[in-house]
Amino acid sequence: MRKTGTLLAVCLIAMMMFAGIASAHVTVLPNESTQGKYEVFTLRVPTEKEIATVKVEVKFPAGVTVSRFEPKFGWKYDVTKDGSGKITSVVWTATGEGFGATEFGEFKMSGKVENDAKDLSWKSYQTYKDGSVVEWVGAEGSDKPASVTKIKAAPKGADSHGHDTGAAAPADDSHTGESKTPLYLSIAAVVLGALALIVSLLKKAK
Repeated sequence: MRKTGTLLAVCLIAMMMFAGIASAHVTVLPNESTQGKYEVFTLRVPTEKEIATVKVEVKFPAGVTVSRFEPKFGWKYDVTKDGSGKITSVVWTATGEGFGATEFGEFKMSGKVENDAKDLSWKSYQTYKDGSVVEWVGAEGSDKPASVTKIKAAPKGADSHGHDTGAAAPADDSHTGESKTPLYLSIAAVVLGALALIVSLLKKAK
């Protein structure tokens, strides 16, 4: 029984570690926004290697105009503009040690979602201290997916700030910040896997 308990504990720990690793992607929050809305976007960057993250580049998708960046201690940023002066990308570069092996960081930027915008796919490039680059540009469900902000149609009567000028509606913050659905799915998978393992081990013990 002791061996069975030890094996079960090891399996549970392995599943929890896998769930954590699987969700450690470069992401842009919020997960949802609305056409015509002024928004603060947050780029979240976790370090997945045993060496530091020292540079992050984000290319801005069509459908959003980013115009402001929050300064971050220990980092500098440089922007790229097109011929019309619109900012098309930003590169944050560490002036110190960057984000270590067990760390993550967030960068904030503000802008406006265009009135006719569709879903926004943020292509990001994460550079480590050894010069290796992880390209977060893949399709949803891939190993290195680009972060996507789902865009909803603007409600009728909304002003340029995304505020409804008609009848007052109850506040709904269910889509604010990072969705917890992946976390719940990971927990459910761990629980179901653990139950299946327990049943299997009990049958073998008999």
